[in-house]
Amino acid sequence: MPNISFQLFSTREFPVDETLGLLQKTGIKEVEGFGPYYDDPAATKAKLDAHGLSMPTGHFSLDMVEKEPARTIEVAKTIGVEAVIVPYIMPDDRPKNASEWKAFGERLAKISEPIRAAGLQFGYHNHDFEFFALEDGSLPIDHIVNASEHIKIELDLCWVFVAKHDPVAWINKLADRLISVHVKDRAPEGEATDESGWADVGHGVIEWRPIVAALKDAGVPRYVIEHDNPNNQERLITRSYATVSKF
Repeated sequence: MPNISFQLFSTREFPVDETLGLLQKTGIKEVEGFGPYYDDPAATKAKLDAHGLSMPTGHFSLDMVEKEPARTIEVAKTIGVEAVIVPYIMPDDRPKNASEWKAFGERLAKISEPIRAAGLQFGYHNHDFEFFALEDGSLPIDHIVNASEHIKIELDLCWVFVAKHDPVAWINKLADRLISVHVKDRAPEGEATDESGWADVGHGVIEWRPIVAALKDAGVPRYVIEHDNPNNQERLITRSYATVSKF
């Protein structure tokens, strides 16, 4: 069974200790971090240890990885992060055409070098915009992947779905590059508006059976539970884990 993790960005609006306690109680052993957890990495490590948790993967901003590689590496090694993942590009910073996306892929390959030299993995996490066709018909995700075999991918399956692509096809296409996947769900159209249209895993419209079969065939090692805007973290954690633990 692949490792099951939880992206802490999901519960950013809730008390940290309450979140970690719920994860420990539920049986989840891993978390995926993001920005605020890197302000005091030693304190983060101590807090995780106290709850029997580890953080093998972490989301690090493009700006931090590019401009502060030494600090990125220090934070990762202090906490125990093994894979540094760039999670997002702000709208104003996104490339606009194929040549710009190609250059962005090359940029990612370049900034991965010190991370990989330190013995860590380097990855990129998608949203939906990387799957929107450019004027020449190419996709941004292809330019990222083609830039370097050293850029691993954390495939967010629900964002692929939202972009109206088949997650199974992309799992198969990127099988040898997948460091992990994000598993989250989408509510039926017009529902869960107070949660921005997201759903707990297994309680939305995504058909998971073929996706899980493809993940197993690809040997994906880690499933990261996520929800972008939950209004009840206990419900999110317990229901999503109940689903994913049966994958």
